[in-house]
Amino acid sequence: MLSITLGPLALPVAPLMLLAALALAVFAARRLAGAGQAAQAERALLGAAVAALLAARLGHVLPHWQPYLAQPWAVFDIRDGGWDDAIGVAVAALWLAARSRALPALRRPLLWSALAGVGVWTVLGVAVLAAGGRALPVPAPDVALTALAGGGQQPLAEVLGGRPAVVNLWASWCPPCRAEMPVLEAARRRDGADVRFLLVNQGEAAAVVRAYLKREGMAEEGVWLDATRALGHASGSSGLPLTLFFDAQGRRVHAHLGALNAAALQVQVQRLRQAR
Repeated sequence: MLSITLGPLALPVAPLMLLAALALAVFAARRLAGAGQAAQAERALLGAAVAALLAARLGHVLPHWQPYLAQPWAVFDIRDGGWDDAIGVAVAALWLAARSRALPALRRPLLWSALAGVGVWTVLGVAVLAAGGRALPVPAPDVALTALAGGGQQPLAEVLGGRPAVVNLWASWCPPCRAEMPVLEAARRRDGADVRFLLVNQGEAAAVVRAYLKREGMAEEGVWLDATRALGHASGSSGLPLTLFFDAQGRRVHAHLGALNAAALQVQVQRLRQAR
């Protein structure tokens, strides 16, 4: 499961899990600390959360500095999902340890509230895995796609063709999808020699897709149709755009809901190459 659908909205699961864990941790800290120190306990936890997020972001950006150097603004585009969870957790633990040392009366409330937050995160993570089947990597789903050029139908596993692949699920009515098309096209021109780029339209008629591509000056090559939106549902999200990353063995190794910036896309493509 990659997202939760609420009416017309598809909300990514990971940020919701984080917010739920933090909310419970803050609630527990305030209750355990008592009225006199509730505000201090809350500030300590929120400070740990901010420090952890900053550290986790830097832990992702610094090892991949070259793509981000070419697009410095992308460092602040946290929608790309670039985080190093281990670094974030370590910094949060160090922050709370420092606050506990400075405020001994908060040691117990901070410890138990942090454990409560971690517990909620773990339970929700297990629930998401149970809802989605298995942890990554997973084989390509058994979904048949129709080539826009020629109309032939093939299973996704055959379309991948034994090469690393970036599979973008999109629709012409989706503004974020349209916004990231130039990013995907630039990446295809740069990396298309050894990584496949597939644009899988979700639910639109061939005539609509052709009209859109013609307006944008894009070729039909690499564009596929998924009339029943089966690939999105099989991948755990009805939201668009959704980008799936497959290794050379045809296994999905990463997925991203929402528009990708060029730096984040390049990082994922580099990972696909390294996994070959």
